[in-house]
Amino acid sequence: MLELAARLRDVRFLRYLLASAGALAVDMGCFLALLAVGTWPAAASAAGYTLGIAAHWLLSSRAVFADGVAERGAGRVRQKALFVGSALAGLALTTAIVGLGDTAGIDPRLAKLAAIGASFVLTWWLRSRVVFRCSR
Repeated sequence: MLELAARLRDVRFLRYLLASAGALAVDMGCFLALLAVGTWPAAASAAGYTLGIAAHWLLSSRAVFADGVAERGAGRVRQKALFVGSALAGLALTTAIVGLGDTAGIDPRLAKLAAIGASFVLTWWLRSRVVFRCSR
């Protein structure tokens, strides 16, 4: 609990939380729209998450980790690849949680909520420690 309180004081973490909320709006909007038209819940979750990835790169690279963004060229390409890799790790976790929840008879929207929390923790760690190499 103390670690969470320390993180909340971290401005970078708060900006990441806001960027994540924006990306989540894109993700959930797509997810709910696809569910409404009868798409398989795990596929709807994957599609929403994928659109959220693009939104998150834009927000993260410009508002959260701007001081850690690589210069144009090979360094930037490598960083984008690492970002996509972190997103794919989150996507795999999200899709698995929603798919397992659906198989277990859990409402896909509830499973998605659990997946959001798990994916947030995983991607924050990967992006802050690997992709943008921040010491915070």
